[in-house]
Amino acid sequence: MSIADTTPEHPIEHHLDTQGLICPEPVMLLHRTVRKAEAGDYIEILATDPATTRDIPNFCRHLGHNLISQSEANNPAGDPERYTDTLYRYVVQKKQS
Repeated sequence: MSIADTTPEHPIEHHLDTQGLICPEPVMLLHRTVRKAEAGDYIEILATDPATTRDIPNFCRHLGHNLISQSEANNPAGDPERYTDTLYRYVVQKKQS
C-alpha cells in the first residue's frame, strides 16, 4: 500500500506534490490550491520538508480548514537533493462556507 492509499474514504479532488520544496513554498502552494478548490473539497499534500509538520496544521487552524489526516512514511529512494528520508502526507478539507 502506498502512502497515497491510506485514506480511501475521502475522495481526493486535488493532489499537491511539494516534494523538494522548502518553507514557505509548500504552504504557499497549498493556499493557491485552496483558493481554487470548492468548499468541502479534499486536498492531498505530499512534502519532504519537516517544517510542514508545523506549518500545515497551523495553516488549517488559522484559516478554518480541516486537517483530516497527517502521516509520515519512509521516502522512496530518489535524488538526495530533492528527497529526504521521510515523506509527509496530509489531507486537508477546504472549509464549508
